[in-house]
Amino acid sequence: MLDKPNRYMFTRFRPDFNRSAFRERSFAIAVIHNPTKIPMTTDQKLSIRVKRGAEYPRSFTASVDDFGRWDDLEPLFSVLASSIRKVKSVRELEDWILQYSELQAAIDEESSRRYIAMTCATDDKTCEEAYIEFVEKLEPHLKVWQDRLSRLYLGCSRRGGLDRDRYLVQDRSLENAVLLFREENVTLGTEEMVLSQQYQKINGIMTVNWRGEEKTLQQMSPMLEELDRSVRRDTWELVSKRRLEDKDRINEVFGRMLKLRGKMASNAGFDNYRDYKHQSKDRFDYTPKDCIQFHHAIEQEVVPLLRSRRQQRKSQLGIDTLRPWDLQVDPEGAEPLKPFGTATELEEGCHSIFRKMSGSLGEIFSLMRKKGLLDLDSRKGKAPGGYQCSLNESRLPFVFMNAAGTNRDVFTLLHEGGHAFHCYAARDEPLLHYRHAPLEFCEVASMSMEMFALDRLEEFYPSPADATRARVRHLDDLIAVFPWIATIDAFQHWIYLNPGHSDDERAEKWVELEERYSPCVEWSGLEDSRSSLWQRQLHIFEVPFYYIEYGIAQLGALQLWMQYRENPESTLENYLKGLSLGGSRPLPELFEASGIRLDFSAEVLGSAMQAVTDELRRSTGH
Repeated sequence: MLDKPNRYMFTRFRPDFNRSAFRERSFAIAVIHNPTKIPMTTDQKLSIRVKRGAEYPRSFTASVDDFGRWDDLEPLFSVLASSIRKVKSVRELEDWILQYSELQAAIDEESSRRYIAMTCATDDKTCEEAYIEFVEKLEPHLKVWQDRLSRLYLGCSRRGGLDRDRYLVQDRSLENAVLLFREENVTLGTEEMVLSQQYQKINGIMTVNWRGEEKTLQQMSPMLEELDRSVRRDTWELVSKRRLEDKDRINEVFGRMLKLRGKMASNAGFDNYRDYKHQSKDRFDYTPKDCIQFHHAIEQEVVPLLRSRRQQRKSQLGIDTLRPWDLQVDPEGAEPLKPFGTATELEEGCHSIFRKMSGSLGEIFSLMRKKGLLDLDSRKGKAPGGYQCSLNESRLPFVFMNAAGTNRDVFTLLHEGGHAFHCYAARDEPLLHYRHAPLEFCEVASMSMEMFALDRLEEFYPSPADATRARVRHLDDLIAVFPWIATIDAFQHWIYLNPGHSDDERAEKWVELEERYSPCVEWSGLEDSRSSLWQRQLHIFEVPFYYIEYGIAQLGALQLWMQYRENPESTLENYLKGLSLGGSRPLPELFEASGIRLDFSAEVLGSAMQAVTDELRRSTGH
């Protein structure tokens, strides 16, 4: 549920890149219409069948053949810098904005295709080198030009004649970016991105030997639903042991990240990285203090419900203590849910759900299948997690995940499908900056789709009993995710407000927070595994402080779901209305357009949890 960063002027960090809870053939993405060759393996090729510049023809960038070569791009940036100084009318300024938007979209798609190729095959050297080349050779130039052109635009005498309401969101974001920009941070940012790639590579090659067969850690996850407790225990311990083998390597990578981030904040005049990052994420509508209050609201309204559900689980399983391997198995002793066998079956089932929900949604997903915009199966060498990434020149979404045949996989694709629909709904917006909403609303798009599908799970479960189990399982996961969000966010607050802490102190703080927000699980004998659980959360490494958005958005999605149960058609209409705005309006207005409120108070959270509790009682009888 994580979104690929967009690093250019008229864009913001994009949540459509949902490495979502960043969930072998080796292959690289075919770059059609671009002679830059991201090498493809010969044994297995999977291409995105999208011709760049076809549906939305190029104008300003028509002369460029290779968007991966700075020598080909620099002349266009120079033209933009020169032409804005000569702007004589508001119309000319608006034309300039569109030209720059076109250039940035084309460059961003080049970056996205290289990122996709690298994550789909972390063990393919050519894909890795192509991505690193872009990061190291283009990114530094682009960041400097971003700041230069932003300043020229903000200082343009004709800007005062622009429609203030139309350009409000864009301009305040650019003003914030200029305020924070420091050229010395460009190199540090490049180093940080390389470290992020190293973290992905470490995780991408992790496998275990399970009864004579090599499996990825994602492929092991269904074993945690086995009824045989010894199988679940052996699975959990095997995976945990493998992760612990790289614990020190990951700590070393993270330690280097912390130093870089602290320096970046200091360079920008901040006392700590938390406050710097909060402002750099354009959080104009809430503060770090609001986040901390949300942590407390979760502790007050959700943790007691989680405790009750886990105590009930322990009783149903007939065990004295809940261990980490007891949290995924069906508490009533039913066999593990098996919604699908292959990635194709997963595609087909979700396609049917989308089509029955709305004909237009079904058509969009069908288009994605035809154009090769899905890579869903789990393979050795594939990066962990799941995401949706926009191809910004083609204005189409790409979905990546690691399907292993579980109920969670179904909801992951539903989730990423929501992001894809968001991308598609806003694709005709002329400005790239406005084709991407703030993260807090992008996750409303994805999480709402999960909730809307709760009563359509028969596409995967012909048995009503299994469909009910899947629905209950998802609601239980929803209850658990709020405390996890609070844990991850509070952990990051502590990390960056306490610079210079040791690895051991960091581990101790993690355990303290885990005890506060995750009750009723016995960890005796597993202390090392528990204290390093945070290393599995890629957001901490790749997109720091991108996690509280999930909680804010989940509350928005729950508000929509409560309405959807009463009137599906009007709710879906409001949902799509909000998505179509992209990021053209401030965050509260995007929520309002969808018929909900931007409000993560204890009152609203408590009301939503009551609705979840009522649905659980309706489904289970208790």
